[in-house]
Amino acid sequence: MSHEILKLHSIWEKTQLTATKNTSLPQFKFEDLINSIISTGPFYYYIIDFFDMSLSNVSTSISDIHGFDPATVSFNDILGTMHPEDMDFVAAAEQANFEFLYNTLGKENVLNYKSCFSFRSRMKDGSYAMLNHQALVLTLDHEGKVGKSLNIHTRIDHLTKTNTHTLSLIGLNDLPSYLNIPVAGFANTSEIYSKREIDILKLIADGQNNNEIAETLFISSLTVKKHRNNILRKTDCKNTSQLIKKCVLQGLI
Repeated sequence: MSHEILKLHSIWEKTQLTATKNTSLPQFKFEDLINSIISTGPFYYYIIDFFDMSLSNVSTSISDIHGFDPATVSFNDILGTMHPEDMDFVAAAEQANFEFLYNTLGKENVLNYKSCFSFRSRMKDGSYAMLNHQALVLTLDHEGKVGKSLNIHTRIDHLTKTNTHTLSLIGLNDLPSYLNIPVAGFANTSEIYSKREIDILKLIADGQNNNEIAETLFISSLTVKKHRNNILRKTDCKNTSQLIKKCVLQGLI
């Protein structure tokens, strides 16, 4: 096992949020679930069991994309297709995903969110293309830790060749979605917002007006107003309501 792949395994081990016992899949129509996934290009899917890292229900289309035999392919084979320069990002995105699911959304909502991020992957012909990774947790063990997950990898290089280095969590069953969450060390919010602007964003979300924010931060109301205008300009938002919605979706507040 390569050093890069070991990094990914260490993330799942360090979080201590993967199953310690085997879990059973619930009864559902598997093809109906797959067909409900929005596909923007060629894709394949599989179920990964984090208890023992075994695969099941591997789609035959993995052969067309990576050249793997669906009957014998291993999880490490799939991980090994990732571009070496994207390995650190994927590890950071996986950690951010677990932390957001359990610390922000709560254990009770883990089964109701699909996580998404992108990375470059080696194709059957040896070239690299951008893939969108979607993961939907299907089972939890008796302690609420991740058991089995449905993973879908879709080729999107016809749409973009640039990685935003962000994570999105899509809410199912009418739950809210959180889009373009910056992954620490890769998508840096300081490139968009200053620390002061983020402080002001959080106070706006708490319902404070300009005068209250000024008192909290020990700055003038005029300075607060200038920061608010800068934030609206940077985010291309017309008003505070639109700004708050965008920042919540991005996971900033």
